[in-house]
Amino acid sequence: MEAPGLRRTTGTGRLDYPFESPYFIGLTDLFMVSVGMSDRADILSDDPAVLKAMIAALQAENARISASLQAHEQLVQALRLRIAKLQKRAFGKSSEKIEREIAQLELALEDLLIAVAEQRDGAVEDDEPAATDTPAAKAKPHRRPRVSEETPRERRELDPGTCCPDCGGDLRVVGEDVRELLDLIAAQIKVIKSARVRKSCRRCEKMVQPAAPSRSIPGSMAGPGLLAQFLVSKFDDHLPLYRQHEIYARMEADIPGSTLLDWCGRAMKVLAPVIERIEADMSTARPSPALPAPPQSGATKKAGTFSPASRH
Repeated sequence: MEAPGLRRTTGTGRLDYPFESPYFIGLTDLFMVSVGMSDRADILSDDPAVLKAMIAALQAENARISASLQAHEQLVQALRLRIAKLQKRAFGKSSEKIEREIAQLELALEDLLIAVAEQRDGAVEDDEPAATDTPAAKAKPHRRPRVSEETPRERRELDPGTCCPDCGGDLRVVGEDVRELLDLIAAQIKVIKSARVRKSCRRCEKMVQPAAPSRSIPGSMAGPGLLAQFLVSKFDDHLPLYRQHEIYARMEADIPGSTLLDWCGRAMKVLAPVIERIEADMSTARPSPALPAPPQSGATKKAGTFSPASRH
């Protein structure tokens, strides 16, 4: 039975496996089914024989999708097990290679979980899903997102009015039903114009003008918020500058890649004292003993943690 396979399409249109090991190629060839059924009711035939044939085809398609969903679930478990095993070996001699393998597996697992969710019906998110004996209950429940209490909350009140729609009587409040929706305010580019007003004294004709506000990078248009955003995206989210250029272009701000490179380098120069202070604190960290990791293949390993030395 053929199960759907998941491969990614590159910018040139070439299908590329996210992981090239024999272990993964054998599994990724299981995914991607195309469903070509029409959902238009106006082209359905009135012929009972045709309708029966369509029902049979839909049932067969449903069976194929169910089988592919089970294959997805099995592959999810296999990938999770593989990732867990690799994470336990992440401190070995080839840890850098293992970390790359883990990253590729996690990317493939994420794509696979998206494909599984696409084939499922939507489920209501809950803090504690109700217990049930059905096979679907064995799947990992969808937990509601947890948002900090400090996160701003906007109340939108839907009031039915003051008059009863049936008899016209006055309505009184007896309660309310509240549901929360997690939303994101999209980032936007804005231009801040600093207008330095010049004034002259009527008595002595002295010219008075406030000093120009300082800039994070002298002589550049980059504000502190923009610099913080693209530096975090570059070094923490590992988002290349050419992709950030495309993101800003969608915001109707054409920031050339050469300009982003210049800003990045000059921002690192401005932040150099902060970086040096962090490195100095890390260099004075004291090693603390810790339990060694489980030996792999009979080899023993030493382990330890570092904590910053306190300053007195």
